[in-house]
Amino acid sequence: MREGMNIMAWRKLSPEEEKVIVHGGTEPPFSGEYTDHFQSGTYVCRRCGAPLYRSEDKFHSGCGWPAFDDEISGAVNRRPDRDGKRTEITCAACGAHLGHVFVGEGFTPKNVRHCVNSVSLLFVPSVERIVLGGGCFWCTEAVFRRLPGVVSVTPGYAGGTLPRPTYRQVCTGDTGHAEVVLVEYNPRRISLREILEVFLACHDPTSLDRQGADVGSQYRSIILYSTEEQGREVRGFLREATPRYARPLVTETAMLEQFYPAEEEHRHYYERNQDAPYCRLVIKPKLDKVASGLKAGPKG
Repeated sequence: MREGMNIMAWRKLSPEEEKVIVHGGTEPPFSGEYTDHFQSGTYVCRRCGAPLYRSEDKFHSGCGWPAFDDEISGAVNRRPDRDGKRTEITCAACGAHLGHVFVGEGFTPKNVRHCVNSVSLLFVPSVERIVLGGGCFWCTEAVFRRLPGVVSVTPGYAGGTLPRPTYRQVCTGDTGHAEVVLVEYNPRRISLREILEVFLACHDPTSLDRQGADVGSQYRSIILYSTEEQGREVRGFLREATPRYARPLVTETAMLEQFYPAEEEHRHYYERNQDAPYCRLVIKPKLDKVASGLKAGPKG
């Protein structure tokens, strides 16, 4: 998400939301969902979606409401409150009531506390998503789970036509789906380019419908991006990477249409089966190869 960009149209408010956002009410202390919420991301206006606060500016004040010591530049307006004592803060984009701002309390070095109603906010995690297929998803899951900046890795199926496929159905090669992983990552800690470097390192992108002993279209090399911006970066990266290889890259690229999570027994497979022959002979060498490549730094 880009700062300054509305992520949604004005939402229809519930009576409780309208009481605070439109009429300047206050939710009960310690009742809001974001009072003790400290994930990495951005807090946006619940009514219009305008970005208001960054998670790194949030702190625990003990006051019973979310507290921030800074706002995104230009996102919050101040005006005298109707009580004649406090300073009200509102969304600069739509005028939604947020809460009040206090100065001089000494909670943080900035000496400012934006006391905001949770009901005035929505939280957008600082993650982006991309789906990668490079052979057996037991391998790719194990590799990407070890990357700093990767928030979660979910094995599954994508790229085909059969709704809600099972592992057995995908293994036939008749569903059109590939074994893939959905990678959610924090772009402030790891770039898409770094993820793609690891992706190329952990499989053979010149091998059509095959990775080692795993043969079939379900094991094809594939990248499914979630935005057009990602797509442009993916295609540009693959063009730059092509001269590294003696044979043409066969990695398929497309916009992600639908991702289906795999069954529970396929999740965290390597961690639960490290003594199995496939894990020792196939997955562990891939992990060692990628780990040594990370120490050497990215290519290109």
